[in-house]
This record gives sequence, structure tokens and C-alpha cells, in this order.
Amino acid sequence: QLQLVESGGGLVQAGGSLRLSCAASGRTFSDYTMGWFRQAPGKEREFQAAIKRSDSYTYYADSVKGRFTVSRDNVKNMVYLQMNSLKAEDTAVYYCAATPLYSGSLYNWREYGYWGQGTQVTVSS
Repeated sequence: QLQLVESGGGLVQAGGSLRLSCAASGRTFSDYTMGWFRQAPGKEREFQAAIKRSDSYTYYADSVKGRFTVSRDNVKNMVYLQMNSLKAEDTAVYYCAATPLYSGSLYNWREYGYWGQGTQVTVSS
């Protein structure tokens, strides 16, 4: 099993920044493409960003392009989500997730078999 633990959420004012971290353990981290998703109350789980397992190629949702940056450290078994210029509508629980897929529907949360417990991000306007 791959275990994932997120941290770094909190309360921030609109326009501010947060850096989310996700620590992985239990399996070879570099074998997994990592994704970040978020879910607001009453809404579907929503793709934010992904970073591929072999070449660290990145994908972003249109709503966060230019504001969020995903990165990974395969030595430390960590994946990060740097979030800048935060908006009130970014308020949600943020989850990191892992899939062995290299390509395909990396935007689809159903392709990810491993999930962290989530970390709350609240952006005040």
C-alpha cells in the first residue's frame, strides 16, 4: 500500500499563498504519477494538477494555470502544490492522490487508487 499524508493547509487572505505538501510511504514513490484534487462542500472532486511519474511532466486545470505549481522530490518522496494569488473560490479540502498510470485520464479522480486524508484550505475575501 502507498500511504499519503497531506499538510500545509490553513486560513489565508485572498491574494495570499500556501504551499501544500504530501508525504508518501510504503511503495516506490517514483513509480506513481501524483495528482492534486480539491472538493468543496456540495461539489464534485475537482482536478487541480498532476505530475507524471517518470519525466515530471505537469498538467493543470485551466482555473489554476499560472497560479498553482506542482512539483515532486523523488528522493524525499514528497509532492508539493504551491498556490499563489489565492481566491475565495479556492476554498476546499485538498487531496493528494497517486496512480501508476503515465498517460490517460489523469484529470479523472477515478484513475487514482491512493488518497491522502485531505487538508483544509480556506481563503477569506
